[in-house]
Amino acid sequence: MSGKNATETVSADAKGIARAARILAAGGLVAVPTETVYGLAARADSDEAVARIYDAKGRPSFNPLIVHVRDAAQAARYARLEGDASLLAERVWPGPLTLVLPRREDAGLAAAVTAGLPTVALRAPAHPAMRALLAACDFPLAAPSANRSGFISPTQAEHVSASLDGRIDLILDAGPCEEGVESTILAIRDGGRWDELRPGPVDLDALHRLLLGAPRESGSAGGAIEAPGQLASHYAPGKPVRLNAATATPDEFLIGFGAVASHCSLSPSGDLAEAAARLYACLHQAARSDLPRIAVAPVPEAGIGAAINDRLRRAAA
Repeated sequence: MSGKNATETVSADAKGIARAARILAAGGLVAVPTETVYGLAARADSDEAVARIYDAKGRPSFNPLIVHVRDAAQAARYARLEGDASLLAERVWPGPLTLVLPRREDAGLAAAVTAGLPTVALRAPAHPAMRALLAACDFPLAAPSANRSGFISPTQAEHVSASLDGRIDLILDAGPCEEGVESTILAIRDGGRWDELRPGPVDLDALHRLLLGAPRESGSAGGAIEAPGQLASHYAPGKPVRLNAATATPDEFLIGFGAVASHCSLSPSGDLAEAAARLYACLHQAARSDLPRIAVAPVPEAGIGAAINDRLRRAAA
């Protein structure tokens, strides 16, 4: 359905959501708001529709997609949702937590969604517009970030348009995303160990202590790509990025934090939640600037700072 004409952006109101649901049902591509970043949605049960995601993004076929569902009941149609995973779905969903689970043989999902893996990544998002869209669809939605593969994730509708204009069918605009970094991705291994495949807004250590009364065992996710966001080079602004910079050279666009004066500050007050929400907006601004290089001030590793630094290290790789 997508072509060379400019992609229309519409409000994520009832009329826009109904239009988006019709496009998706017919196999089209729609950029949709979530609480983390804007996602590029297609029906996850259609090989042809999912292939359009990979084509529009230029995404490598070995990189799996997250399947978005309404709730745990729908998730259980596609994966084995048991034990700790069932408990987490009950306590954290809807929210910015993706669970990597054993895929059911009768899941009926497009093969490319799982990139040949025996697992599937599932999330029930919290954003009201995305939840309304999922309620209007009788199929799950595959939805990676709505940008060209490897580049900066979009947290505003205009970021989507700058990257995918003319390549997708519709953009639903609900303003800036609240969280600003992609979901935490968790795989629960045989034996009950929790492996964080991608840091995000959910603090897994705190959650493990809260739900299970014990510290989370640290474990390696291994070298294989099991979920989105694990590529060494990702979220790239197309310019060299220097991290932990207190000052900038004349040819650098400085992204600040706290007291570090800058062209664009993640958070002048040093608030990590604000920094996460502003991360990609500042990277987009830096990418558009005339300055050929980017420097980023130090960001504490605590809490969601771990997710911010994960994205920055991949942007700099």
